[in-house]
Amino acid sequence: MRTSVIAVLAIACLSLCGSALGQPPQPVKGSAGEAAAAVGAATTKPESFLNQAATQNVDISDAMMLDADKQDGWILHGRTYDNQRFSPLTDINLSNVDKLRPTAILQTGVPKNFENTAIAVDGVLYLSTADNKVMAYDAVTGQQLWSYIPTLSYSNLCCGQISRGVAVAYGKVFSAQLDGHVVALDARTGKLLWKSDHAEVLPQPAVFYSFTMAPIAYNGLILVGNAGAEWPTRGFLQALDANTGKLVWRFNTTAAPDQPGGKTWSGDSWKYGGGSVWNTPAIDVKNNLILFAVGNPNPDLDGTSRKGHNAYTDSIVAIDSHTGKLRWWYQEVAHDIWDLDACAPVVLFDTADEKGQPVQAAAHAGKTGIVYIVNRLTGKLIRKSAPFVEISDNFMTPLGPTPKTVWPANHGGAMWQPPAYSPQTKYFYQQGINEAHDYTVRQPLPEVYKPGTPIRGQYSGGDMPTNMKVFTPNGTLSAIDVATGAIAWQHKSDRPYFSGVLATAGGLVFTGEMNGDFVAHDARTGKKVWRYPLGAGVCTPPITYRVKGVQYVAIGAGGCHGGEIFMQNEGKAIFGDVFAIFALPE
Repeated sequence: MRTSVIAVLAIACLSLCGSALGQPPQPVKGSAGEAAAAVGAATTKPESFLNQAATQNVDISDAMMLDADKQDGWILHGRTYDNQRFSPLTDINLSNVDKLRPTAILQTGVPKNFENTAIAVDGVLYLSTADNKVMAYDAVTGQQLWSYIPTLSYSNLCCGQISRGVAVAYGKVFSAQLDGHVVALDARTGKLLWKSDHAEVLPQPAVFYSFTMAPIAYNGLILVGNAGAEWPTRGFLQALDANTGKLVWRFNTTAAPDQPGGKTWSGDSWKYGGGSVWNTPAIDVKNNLILFAVGNPNPDLDGTSRKGHNAYTDSIVAIDSHTGKLRWWYQEVAHDIWDLDACAPVVLFDTADEKGQPVQAAAHAGKTGIVYIVNRLTGKLIRKSAPFVEISDNFMTPLGPTPKTVWPANHGGAMWQPPAYSPQTKYFYQQGINEAHDYTVRQPLPEVYKPGTPIRGQYSGGDMPTNMKVFTPNGTLSAIDVATGAIAWQHKSDRPYFSGVLATAGGLVFTGEMNGDFVAHDARTGKKVWRYPLGAGVCTPPITYRVKGVQYVAIGAGGCHGGEIFMQNEGKAIFGDVFAIFALPE
């Protein structure tokens, strides 16, 4: 938990891709203790609160999701399965964006880190806050329809009570929770329909596993990946049955000895090698691929117990969408000892290869400050971008007991925040973070974790406090030409960026800044053309949608994990609970 910028990251789990601050363990799912606890909780505090049932058509089908680009709403986490976050709507554009005004201000009642991508379905907004509170609102008036406030039973977590959103499909809202449960709610009323069973859908001991990513629905399945690579876990992306919550298949993110890449782990280290899936996958329907990024190996800074490249950590991974079997992986950082885990979403688009021939591509922006563009059928690297952040001369060099100041660090380069891609400009819009950390490795670590033994000291192996004497952390918003990897334009901010990006056919790029501004840039030039102050740090991805012929843009302002010191030093609100809806005047 970040107590100050200087003292941050006493353990490696303080990657901002991370999960939540621990609480005392609760009874295991299915046990008599949990049953008794559930009965007691039910008699004292309901979890679902219904103000008004949604009357709109919120029953999203597979056909609608496959055709999401033609929908007026924002029905998938990345708007479409390719995660481009590009909207074809043009009513709000360069000529009139300066007239954009708020039409509704929602207050969630949860003033904490707000990283949710909202889902908009036929005039209904679905939000998920820290601590997995899920709410439905009228997407025009802001009137609350219902809320679901779970009683969480989590422990052994770190880094803030994060939820990056929900999935809406088949008449249900799916939320992947900090306590390792996935729940399905009635999309009209918020009523709990099912809750996954730890004993069935999580490796054991389940206490080390949590979820912070937004799940996604595909072909009757709910895809979700675990947080918790800072603990002795074996990471995964898995598919649950959307009707029952039962496990259908699981892909593990550390390679076993009999799998491709299995020889890149020494001994049994692959069994507890980490590899979180922090963000929502992209799906290539035509080629039956699910593509996602995998986080850091475990232990984090001291890799002596996990000799080798540690496949599939710090990689772009493609698996078969029907079976969950591996197709290929591309590793950005081999044998990571700097916590440079891949945690941003993978984005799909078409580009030209090194010979100028058209190729189906996948791109991911790393903590290394580079966008990696690969052939999405083979995983072969097509090109790397120019660095979109500053890089120190000693970057990715060996560490030791003497502090070494390095940048970009584990909070630098690209974090979890989603980029956008515009098929109009052929630019990949990426936020970046310049932040220096002082790395220190404590050696030797105890031997790799064994079940039943204490875990303290076995998951990090060092410290990574922020060094503000070198420079104050700051941010970049870059437009990267995917055909060349060159930076077409770059806007610099005096604070890190954590919001994510939305690109539109109206020639605009929307994003948020840590100073509390919601802003729009000219997509081709980077010129800032509009801003609106929301009071708290804007670290929520923006979306846009249309209801009854009117285009809206919406974003949250809840403060930023890691931005506390900036707001506090200026006497501003550290956290907020605002979600704002904007439109042009009638």
